[in-house]
Amino acid sequence: MTKLIKNIGQLLQVRDDTTALRDKEMHKLPLIENAYLVIDKGIISDYGSMSELTSIDAEIIDAGGRIVMPSWTDSHTHLVFAASRAGEFVDKINGLTYEQIAKRGGGILNSAKKMADISEDELYEKSAELLNEVMQYGTGAIEIKSGYGLSLDTELKMLRVIKRLKQNFPIPIKATFLGAHAVPETYQNDKKGYIDLIINEMIPAIARDNLANYIDVFCEKGYFTAEETDQILQAGVRYGLKPKVHVNQFNSIGGVEVAVKHHAVSVDHLEVMTQSDFDILEHSNTIATALPACSFFIDIPYALVKPMIDKNIAVALATDFNPGSTPSFNMNFAVSLACIKQKLTPEQAINAATLNAAAALELANEMGSITRGKKARLMMLKNFIKDYKEIPYYFATNPVSEIFF
Repeated sequence: MTKLIKNIGQLLQVRDDTTALRDKEMHKLPLIENAYLVIDKGIISDYGSMSELTSIDAEIIDAGGRIVMPSWTDSHTHLVFAASRAGEFVDKINGLTYEQIAKRGGGILNSAKKMADISEDELYEKSAELLNEVMQYGTGAIEIKSGYGLSLDTELKMLRVIKRLKQNFPIPIKATFLGAHAVPETYQNDKKGYIDLIINEMIPAIARDNLANYIDVFCEKGYFTAEETDQILQAGVRYGLKPKVHVNQFNSIGGVEVAVKHHAVSVDHLEVMTQSDFDILEHSNTIATALPACSFFIDIPYALVKPMIDKNIAVALATDFNPGSTPSFNMNFAVSLACIKQKLTPEQAINAATLNAAAALELANEMGSITRGKKARLMMLKNFIKDYKEIPYYFATNPVSEIFF
């Protein structure tokens, strides 16, 4: 069925180019005011000014002056988890740092304990409920990581749940294997043994059952070194898993260099950067993904995304939704924080959360902009938002009125 959305106040992100935006292009947000958009069998087939609209046989949706734009792409989440870590939230209020909580058995290991005890069906139901909520906030594509299993059986359980979500939801879902999220308690005195398990058993099993698109490593002091990250990524690449890597959250220890060496699709976090890190990213095709809601929640520095943009680095935004450091799936909040705390303009932030975020999931050829031939993964905003600059201005709200997937 053909659909015609008419009387659109602002039709945002109208582009022919579908590659990740860099430098001066990040300052531009092409739009058509008083516009129409035609969707034919789920594909954007036409758009333009209302003055150019001719008669068309279609289901008519009157936008009534509301904004229509591409849906958000959330390219970094840990949506599949067994339970919240609200107790650690109280610990943070009482002054404990992320590292101190982890040393007390909290953090990732806490989530791993809970993950081991939940059935696959219950985990799926909890995850599906969350994903339904996520979509109502305008997220039209999402990446979901494993990494709370830290054993062969439980990592596979998480990835099977993600596969079921892919099969049952109308939006693109990319799966990332993050077995190297932390060293489990059973291997605390045998880290090499756990890395061998990841390389020799987990990765082959995941590839055999086609359970993941990407491989990730938490390259950080106290977790996995740059050398260990190199070893694990190399093993993943051999089995067709492309790297998307946690780097530089608390320390710069060579993770950016290793990730770019393996042609990582993205490097994520980047709260701590050296000049060398900037130089390496500047001369790569790897996308730098900032996670400002994580910085907000655990009170750490924000990634220096404005200098990255000035250095011709492609920048994306994502939520990092997870039960420990970022219990928020609100992409609009991430966009607002990027403006408020990282000093991006609304144009830069919206570009980072749409087209560049789609590129960080290798989906820019099918979504992330208003382009003829792309899939109509769109959202119509609520009537109180009259101009796109008000999207980040109304921080921590849900601006979405209707979604089209």
